[in-house]
Amino acid sequence: MTLFKTAATAFSLVALCLLAAPNARADEWNKETVVTISGPIEVPGVGQHILPAGTYVFRLMDSYSDRNIVQILSQDKNHVFTTILTIPNYRLKPTDKTVLTFRERPAGEPEALRAWFYPGHTWGEEFVYEKPRAAELAKQVNEPVLATPIELTTAPMEALKTAPVAAVAPTGEPVELAKVVAQPPIAPEPTMASAKLPKTASLLPFIGLAGLLGLAGSFVFWSSSKRPAVTRTDC
Repeated sequence: MTLFKTAATAFSLVALCLLAAPNARADEWNKETVVTISGPIEVPGVGQHILPAGTYVFRLMDSYSDRNIVQILSQDKNHVFTTILTIPNYRLKPTDKTVLTFRERPAGEPEALRAWFYPGHTWGEEFVYEKPRAAELAKQVNEPVLATPIELTTAPMEALKTAPVAAVAPTGEPVELAKVVAQPPIAPEPTMASAKLPKTASLLPFIGLAGLLGLAGSFVFWSSSKRPAVTRTDC
């Protein structure tokens, strides 16, 4: 009866884990985050797209090897303010909190949203602005800004997946993406002195096998020594 209760309890725990696991994976995948801002900020959209102070939901809609698509929604998720094209950006040290970075603007102007980092992740989302607005921002902040020629708020999702992305310098000239978006550091190749052999399986099974063989040998020797002597007689 005790064995049956133990098995039933274990099964219940496994079932609970199976039911909870899909939700946890879904939240991690879309990185849905509730963000409260204390003042107005500019986000990519048509022209100068301003979000007033308030609470919003950021979530990842789709992900690709070299770009992502992010939506900013109202707190109740009934209204989409903007759908944004982003490029993966890298930071050296992750944090346990959501981090938004901004481009500093002249006094009285709302800060322009630059990147969003999810808690515990080194990879974040660098936001892409429409090309005309990106050129204006680049002049104001005196640094390159990611740009795309398509209209973000009117373009269908499929268009965002293939939209060209570049960077605009304060002079209006194009800039290589690698000079704007941080790449992960390249780990040095191991030298012969520092290279280590890969871990092998534990030696315990071999030690156990050797012990069994030793016992078997001892048993054979003991059995042989106990047999009665046989005298051979030649006829």
